Amino acid sequence: MLTKVIKAANTRYLPGKVMFSPDWLVLGVNNICNLHCKMCDVGVDFNQSNFFNNLVGTRPLNMPLELLQKVMDQAARHFPQVKLGYAFTEPLIYPKLVESLKYADALGLYTSITTNALTLKRQAPGLIEGGLNDIFISLDGPPEIHNEIRGHKSSFSRAMDGIDALLASEKRPDISIYCVVTEWNIGHLVEFVEIFKDLPLKQIGFMHTNYTPQQVADDHNLLYGSKYPATASNMEEINLDRMDLDVLYEEMQELKSRDFPFSIVFSPSVETREQLHVFYHHPEVLFGRRCNDIFRNIMIKSNGSVIPAHGRCYNLTIGNLYEESLPELWNSKVIAKFRQDLNKAGGLLPACARCCSAF
Repeated sequence: MLTKVIKAANTRYLPGKVMFSPDWLVLGVNNICNLHCKMCDVGVDFNQSNFFNNLVGTRPLNMPLELLQKVMDQAARHFPQVKLGYAFTEPLIYPKLVESLKYADALGLYTSITTNALTLKRQAPGLIEGGLNDIFISLDGPPEIHNEIRGHKSSFSRAMDGIDALLASEKRPDISIYCVVTEWNIGHLVEFVEIFKDLPLKQIGFMHTNYTPQQVADDHNLLYGSKYPATASNMEEINLDRMDLDVLYEEMQELKSRDFPFSIVFSPSVETREQLHVFYHHPEVLFGRRCNDIFRNIMIKSNGSVIPAHGRCYNLTIGNLYEESLPELWNSKVIAKFRQDLNKAGGLLPACARCCSAF
């Protein structure tokens, strides 16, 4: 409790000098994905967004193992409690994945992977051998709906085969499933959860769509475009007017009232129909009070460059691991100024309104 109070005081009153360790180091170990998701700028090849360029805008295509080991060595030395999150773009196709997991495990570091699970069955033995702690599997609804959203006719069945391969081992990582709420899967969320009702999952999480309309980006750039330029994001194929919010709300209430052997969470936690309407139809209204991740995470790209928080943040390079150490990057001048500017703005900038870091 005392630690929490000290951290809160530090972030509020001295944001330019964070005196505690990061919670996560987000690892952008590659710049390629093997699916084409409709709600993702990378999946639809919208190369004008910050999100796209944070995920696939660097070279080399794959992070050199030597660089990743450098991250891990410094993490173990300076931030031994930090968690390593293999998150972007599709970690399971990173050629050095298992080797790097074993390296992290030998150092006593916690590891997690966020994946579409297309190749999970093949990779499952190596993940278990590598000591993976957590795996977050991204699925978008019942089989036909998921396959349509992902642009792959067998992506759901292959993910399920991978989950089965993990469940067959007593040494498996904790397994959670996350689903992005979109116009295509509303009305099928309860059916989706029931598919997993007999599986020993840790959690099923529903993420309300993260998006930035062009008008929000334009309004943001009038105030902050010279420092932190924003772009439209995740809007190319999504039509928010086609989302049946009444049906979505009823499904949310049913899922919250049911008992499952795993937890069900929604992010953000919307309590009323009115809040749901504001979230999807008034993107200029800030949802959340402050950015949580700017004081918890940094993301390391395949070329060693580092950005704040993770791939949804502004394309703001705060340094490079080839030139600076992790402690130096964690409190670099660039990120310190960004944290100060966020605090001065009240905790969020206009284009942060629908970013998951605010919830």
